[in-house]
Amino acid sequence: MSIKRRDFLKVGTAVATGAAVLGAPAIVKARDRFNWRMTTTWPSGLPFFQTGPGSATDFARRVEEMSDGRIRIRVYSANELVPAFEGFDAASSGRQVQLNHGCAYYWAGKSFAAQYFTTVPFGMTFQGHNAWLNEGGGYELYKEVYAPFDLIPLVVGCTGVQPMGWFREPVESVRDFRGLNIRMPGLAGDIYNAIGANARLLPGGELFAALERGAIDAAEWVGPYSDRELGLHRAARYYYSSGWHEPATSTEVVVNRRAWESLPKDLQAVMRNAAAACNITSHAWLEARNADALDDLVNNHGVQFGPVPDDVIEALLEATRDILSDRAADDELTRKVHESYFRFKARHDRWQANSETMFQTQIRDLGQKILG
Repeated sequence: MSIKRRDFLKVGTAVATGAAVLGAPAIVKARDRFNWRMTTTWPSGLPFFQTGPGSATDFARRVEEMSDGRIRIRVYSANELVPAFEGFDAASSGRQVQLNHGCAYYWAGKSFAAQYFTTVPFGMTFQGHNAWLNEGGGYELYKEVYAPFDLIPLVVGCTGVQPMGWFREPVESVRDFRGLNIRMPGLAGDIYNAIGANARLLPGGELFAALERGAIDAAEWVGPYSDRELGLHRAARYYYSSGWHEPATSTEVVVNRRAWESLPKDLQAVMRNAAAACNITSHAWLEARNADALDDLVNNHGVQFGPVPDDVIEALLEATRDILSDRAADDELTRKVHESYFRFKARHDRWQANSETMFQTQIRDLGQKILG
């Protein structure tokens, strides 16, 4: 063998060996496995939140499939590992679980600003809310609000506009809210308190029993399909439609920051894309079911459905304005989120008035008249 031939083989061997060494960390990384646990605020089997498209279990399934099994998430319903409203703290510490599925407005006691990322009373509907989160700077603020808790938020669902809720007695004026015990989380609870009601935060698994035995006089949950699944129509017959309080209720998965940072970039992308898929499919799933469920409740179960009197909405709107203004003035981060949300809403409202609203008020009605 010639000298040149031997030198060539040496160089080739060295290059191949170097490539193998350089490639080794990537190969090892690709084989990393993450076995995580996720708590939720929902009872076992609850549609939309715990099971079904866009739910906690659906998110876990999508992540496992999209990662080819590299991330496996075991889902625990409320009270299996921790009580319903303690999952946020559990994920924050990262000692027992890595994730929690819930709604940001449940954590108002930790940060008032968190509530804006679930929904805002008299705020934006699904299109505008998601546009703010994704394209209007909302998500960056979301991460900023949760940073002190060592949590990374992911938006994983949206109910769309929710009815006002179930009442044991009919509502005839704003006076009927004085002393009324009502289940209502977040900002809307503060607003009800401002007009004389007593708002309480109860997990979904406790609503029917509390409403049936009269421990509360009224309760809101999600919408016709989900409410019927909880049996709320068997505890109260007056169902009001004005969804002032939750025009676009988003659900979230929060991920412990250290757990998140342990993921390679491709698996972080898997988590983000699984969340985005859940966000869209969950909303579509409920939209496809609510109309039939409402017809069933009204036609087959004797439910009285309709709007509340105007004086109720006027009082709630005034209280919303005052509370949001006061809280924004008291806290710099809340003010930052508040101003971002309502700046975006003002711009989006101008477009919505000439798109969705125009279609609903003119095009749809004329189409129904002509097409039937």
